[in-house]
Amino acid sequence: MTDPTTSPEDHWKVCVRYDEDSDYRHETSYKDSYKDRRRQAHTQAEQKRRDAIKKGYDDLQSIVPTCQQQSEFAVGAQKISKATVLQKTIDYIHFLHKEKKKQEEEVSVLRKEVMALKIMKTNYEDIVRAHQNNPQQGENQVSDQIKFNVFQSIMDSLFQSFTNSVSVSSFQELSACVFSWIEEHCKPQTLREFVVGVLRQLNGQLY
Repeated sequence: MTDPTTSPEDHWKVCVRYDEDSDYRHETSYKDSYKDRRRQAHTQAEQKRRDAIKKGYDDLQSIVPTCQQQSEFAVGAQKISKATVLQKTIDYIHFLHKEKKKQEEEVSVLRKEVMALKIMKTNYEDIVRAHQNNPQQGENQVSDQIKFNVFQSIMDSLFQSFTNSVSVSSFQELSACVFSWIEEHCKPQTLREFVVGVLRQLNGQLY
């Protein structure tokens, strides 16, 4: 209800002031609501980031065997620290790299053995084929001289490696070097490859 003593001009000013106050309160409320929404979105994003990091550490702890072993021996509710999880993960990766290199070396040795066996197979097939083509010469196909040449080539090679690897200045050095030489030059794979090479060379001379 309008005060009779209030002039129309004063009444208009009151209305304008009321509208301004209402707009100000509405604007302030909108700003506060916007800040709350931003704060809430930031909190949710931060929580997602922390959850993702926690899940990553949990996955590492479940995958790395040494982390699992340490968890089994943990006292009560004690957990492995994140630094420990990372260090054990790094150690495990180094271990896997070494195992991979070791397996690659074993595969390389096996491939060489397969190649040597294939060469021996080819040589045996050549011998069988030659025997089938000349059955009368089967018993005398390889002479004693050839056998001696093969034996001499093998022994010469072993003696050469023995001379280069074994020191005879003292009995102690001789004992140590002999075992080292045997481990290095008398392995079945090494002897097999050398014999195959001698046989191939002899095969080329005969045929």
